Amino acid sequence: MLEAQDLRPLLKELLREMFTQERDMLAELIYEVMEDVAMAMAIAEGKDSENVGRGEIFALLEG
Repeated sequence: MLEAQDLRPLLKELLREMFTQERDMLAELIYEVMEDVAMAMAIAEGKDSENVGRGEIFALLEG
């Protein structure tokens, strides 16, 4: 069974490889995480606000 001290070098090598070879994939992953965090923050912020009707939203978007 692998111990924590055995996993550390493997994880470091994996991260180094990802940074060098899979840069686009890593950038996309970071972007998605940031998007999820922003969405969670928006939901938390809007949770305590009053409800707005559909018509008001569309009026703001059109105007």
